Amino acid sequence: MNYQLQETENDFESIDIRQYLALFWQWAWLIALVTVLAGLVAFLVSQRMTPVYSAATTLYINEAPSSKATDYNSIITSERISGTYSKMITTRPILEEVGKRTGVDVEYLEKRITVSPIRDTTLIQITVESNDPSLAAQIANELANVFSDRVILIQEERFSLSKESLQTQITAMEEQIDEATSASITEQDPGVRASLETKLTQYRAIYSNLILSYEQIRLSEAQTVSTVLAIDPATIPTKPISPQVLRNTALAAMVGLMLAVGVIFLIEALDDTLKTPEDVKKALGLPVLGIITKHDAEEGKPITNTTPRSPVSEAFRSLRTNIQYTAVDRPIETILITSSDPKEGKTTIVTNLGVVFAQMGKKVTLIDADLRKPTLHRKIGLQNRTGLTSLFVRSMETLELITQKSAMPNLNVITSGELPPNPSELLGSKKMQTILETLKKSSDMIIIDSPPALAVTDSLVLVPFVDAVLLVIKPGFTKAKSALLVVEQFKRSNANLIGVVMNELDLGRSRYGYKYYHYKSDKSYGKYYSHEKKPG
Repeated sequence: MNYQLQETENDFESIDIRQYLALFWQWAWLIALVTVLAGLVAFLVSQRMTPVYSAATTLYINEAPSSKATDYNSIITSERISGTYSKMITTRPILEEVGKRTGVDVEYLEKRITVSPIRDTTLIQITVESNDPSLAAQIANELANVFSDRVILIQEERFSLSKESLQTQITAMEEQIDEATSASITEQDPGVRASLETKLTQYRAIYSNLILSYEQIRLSEAQTVSTVLAIDPATIPTKPISPQVLRNTALAAMVGLMLAVGVIFLIEALDDTLKTPEDVKKALGLPVLGIITKHDAEEGKPITNTTPRSPVSEAFRSLRTNIQYTAVDRPIETILITSSDPKEGKTTIVTNLGVVFAQMGKKVTLIDADLRKPTLHRKIGLQNRTGLTSLFVRSMETLELITQKSAMPNLNVITSGELPPNPSELLGSKKMQTILETLKKSSDMIIIDSPPALAVTDSLVLVPFVDAVLLVIKPGFTKAKSALLVVEQFKRSNANLIGVVMNELDLGRSRYGYKYYHYKSDKSYGKYYSHEKKPG
């Protein structure tokens, strides 16, 4: 039991996947069109865009020896230095200097320079984009040079005041030492000379201390000053980075594809037409007795007569068999065929169904009860000078004269005749009932072509006089709400609505074709379609 349940669920999943694939195949032309157009537009636009070139240089931050260490804090410090320098590179003073050297505006530079530190390193990458490849490389290199000089200058300024102060003191002390030395040499008084030599010794001690302080500052400067070096100068690029024609084309095509799929799902969500037997069963609760594919037939020549071995003719024979199976206990002698709206092909069903019943030896009479827009006479190739309306003003003895014989054996036709002003009153009259009762004596099957049921009440007034009603639906054309309204009207009239025939199924639209053949492969219907051919 569990295995059967699991197998059924897998079948449903497989069907759903095939339905989606069939849906995409049905709309493949739209998907292909939108995808190609989007890609083509992107390609043409990209081809016309001005190319942009990118030049890059890499800077190395040579950290001061005093800041180098191997602990975690040193790593954080290095990352902070890289981040700080990255921000400093694009400051206005530096950009102004680069602008002077390259001859471009600062605003131009601000829009085209990208600076980013390389993670976990002391490297900084400078990227410059420009329509001129030479200018891009020049700006990148000049930016590196200017920034390197500016870093040195900034750090040198930290020690310049101390060095200048010490240098001034050293110079002054040198002068005092020179004066004391000259004075001691020329002095004759031993006491004074001794005093001068003592002072000279003090001056030399102070001088030594000043020199020592100066050297300590220089050493400190050497140990704490970091430098920036361009380790990978920018070269003139040979290929533009944009527009990337292939990438833009591919992305646009992908967006077009997604847009087309979205539109398809939107169309399907808004489409309330009946397309498949499952749609009919779900919306109307009626069985599908036949599926007739779209075909071309000669005017006045039903396909079941001209090409009786065609798949379409076989489908009409399957419809005939299914109609017979719906009335095993009570054989159907009169059947009314209608549709919810015009242009659904009910007259085509009437003529070909009449032919296949006649081909099995039954005496068949076709009646054109569409007294508003009759077409049965054209479908079967007869005149329409007199017909059904004539019987309402004449005696029943003229029935045989009004009934026309067709080119097919066992098939007679009563055309509509002249169009009356009150079709519903005529069709619902006792005279109409009498006409049908009289025809039953000479016919095995009476098939009535009536107007669309949603537009007028002509079909409903005939319900008490017929044994069964067959509803014609055109896949992808008949709206579910319209068909449901017709079904409810017939049910309220106590009509024997035996089922639905799906007419003009377009196998070129694969989703319908898929549903059609899935329907045929069902065990309940497969034997009726054994001679059909699959599309494509």
